Amino acid sequence: MRIAVEGCMHGDLDNVYSTLLHLQEVQNIKIDLLLCCGDFQAVRNEKDLESLNVPPKFRSMNSFWKYYSGEKVAPFPTIFIGGNHEASNYLWELYYGGWAAPQIYFLGFAGVIKFGNIRIGGLSGIYKSHHYNMGHYEKLPYSEQDIRSIYHVREYDVHKLLQIEEPIDIFLSHDWPVGITACGDLKALLRQKPFFEQEIQEGTLGSKPAAELLGKLRPPYWFSAHLHCKFAALVQHEKDGHSTKFLALDKCLPGRNFLQVIEIESGPGPHELQLDEEWLAITRKYNAVLPLTIKNANYNSVHLGTEQCLQFVRNKLQTRGSKPFEFVQTAPCYKPFQPVADGVFHGFYKNPQTEALLQFLELEYLLNKMLESRKPAANLAPLISGCSFDYLGEDIPIDDIDDTEDSKEVDPEYAQEG
Repeated sequence: MRIAVEGCMHGDLDNVYSTLLHLQEVQNIKIDLLLCCGDFQAVRNEKDLESLNVPPKFRSMNSFWKYYSGEKVAPFPTIFIGGNHEASNYLWELYYGGWAAPQIYFLGFAGVIKFGNIRIGGLSGIYKSHHYNMGHYEKLPYSEQDIRSIYHVREYDVHKLLQIEEPIDIFLSHDWPVGITACGDLKALLRQKPFFEQEIQEGTLGSKPAAELLGKLRPPYWFSAHLHCKFAALVQHEKDGHSTKFLALDKCLPGRNFLQVIEIESGPGPHELQLDEEWLAITRKYNAVLPLTIKNANYNSVHLGTEQCLQFVRNKLQTRGSKPFEFVQTAPCYKPFQPVADGVFHGFYKNPQTEALLQFLELEYLLNKMLESRKPAANLAPLISGCSFDYLGEDIPIDDIDDTEDSKEVDPEYAQEG
């Protein structure tokens, strides 16, 4: 099986797909699957731009809307995770994962899916310690602070991933596992990105939860993006002698290393996406404690057993099959020559895929608690004892200023946010 891996998409699906189609032709190969490591920007219409964490001057429809509307169809099955520049209102509809457009599958805030017999796991977002032990408290309409926190990794989602016992073949994260730079050519990295040095020395370049998952899951392949450069590493795991090939890729720009094609052993085709039995069992076990306030999950309230959940899911899949639920449009499609009508709803949609998955697992639909009245964002600060952080430090441009300007003029905080 040939799998193409792409770094930060930034909504440029047209160029990525055309590049891969050209590659297929000139190298006479067949690409079976595309993986994207975040900043996908699944923007369906102009209203979605309001939930996208980029400065207004960088907000653009790009090309995802063509695939959402049906004007175009993805030439390859595509799986993506979220980064820190996303239409977060849409991704929240698909919190558990699902088709963002035909042939384009979102892994969810955390998730596992099978493609043929290859298990692919992923963790969306980036790590920020001050939000890690909170719940998913952000509610529509998002405040300026919410837009910059909703994509921050939460302990609850990592906790679920840490319950995985069956082997994972490929794992995706947007930011790099912290400490990964020690396993590759650090000198070459610093020649390209000298402003990384202080964070590397301080042990703050990257994600602690991603490093924990890397040590627990030990997948043969791990792919990331976020820092807009190519970096390869080989991680040797002491526990069992296994190793992980790590690769971070750039974003889609001319002359940049944003794509890599790998070959991986797999069973005979045809290869199709399938729901993962173990992940569905984990979802069933922990869904009741999904934290939707500032407080983290209370795991003492988990009453379902692991084997009980596995058997439940196994029986369900034998009856229904493992095909993901069908794509359904939930918001109006962008129309380039038609202005947005006043009063168009831009709040939270109940996605039928999410409803169908939860009904299949016989679970309560909890995401509608997002519709409850929210406290002003300013009231959040006193509840975070001992924390000091600047939300505006995350409102960073995505025009590659960190690559084109002299490194001395670049704030490491901005560089870290990719």
